[in-house]
Amino acid sequence: MAHLSEICLTPGTLWDKTRHQTRHALECGALQPIETHYEFLEEQGMRFLVRILANLSRKEKANASQQAMKQAGKGFNPFLPYDKNLFVANLSSTHLCLLNKYNVVDHHILIVTRDFEDQDTWLNLADFQALALCMSEMDGLGFYNGGQAAGASQRHKHLQLVPPTLCPDGSPLPLAQVIKQLDCQTLPDLSSSTCISRNSKFPFQHAIAHLPSGWLESVSAAAKLLLTTYQDLLIYLGCNLQNSPHTFPYNLLITRDWMILVCRSQDNYQSIPVNSLGFAGSLLVKNQEQLALLKSIGPMTVLKHVAC
Repeated sequence: MAHLSEICLTPGTLWDKTRHQTRHALECGALQPIETHYEFLEEQGMRFLVRILANLSRKEKANASQQAMKQAGKGFNPFLPYDKNLFVANLSSTHLCLLNKYNVVDHHILIVTRDFEDQDTWLNLADFQALALCMSEMDGLGFYNGGQAAGASQRHKHLQLVPPTLCPDGSPLPLAQVIKQLDCQTLPDLSSSTCISRNSKFPFQHAIAHLPSGWLESVSAAAKLLLTTYQDLLIYLGCNLQNSPHTFPYNLLITRDWMILVCRSQDNYQSIPVNSLGFAGSLLVKNQEQLALLKSIGPMTVLKHVAC
């Protein structure tokens, strides 16, 4: 089990560093945002944000780059060396922060291990310390695609964080609106500090933990809380932590209020790809034909088929 790492980030600087590096990366062409249009689809009490690619070429370039990484083999590390034009900050002795090269949302950052670790390994205390450090400086949605079946595009371990402006119209995160309406039920067989609930309207295996107020005041304490909560959710959903993560693909989503874990079975349904953001209520389609398909089958059907 990993231990807490030495923190390198100067407090209160991450947001300014992210904005500064975004301007630089756009000017030099290192950052290549993917342009989209969007609309909303309502289903089962959830308002889904659906983004439609405005230009396929940049997305296809991103897909080709990701495919090349996969074909290069397990030992290939796309972040060593990383593109210095995308570098935001050193977070700790074990993690650093980069901009997401092909971003759909502005200021989308990656929380990356310095040394190669496989995306198919369990998250540890140092991972959650780096995430808590970023979330204490930048509000938003943190997430992790646990394995290829969960939408992971490459093998180097990285968490991700997107700012609250996930919805272009400024409306709240769709999943947050659903969770806000749930009652919290503490399970007797878990830690008394872990408050877990489920949404009966979700047609897939999931578990939601409500985080206590003020949990981000201490990064080290926050890291321990996140690790314990994460492991409690995995165990609650039937996972044996002694087994390889390859046997239990999942999506993990975290805000300052809650954590949710979803079990996965495949990375797409009828060619519509889904990663963690899909369960947050944000889906991406490549053209009007895929949008029409999504409207005909419904977003919840897509989530049901890619989950367990």
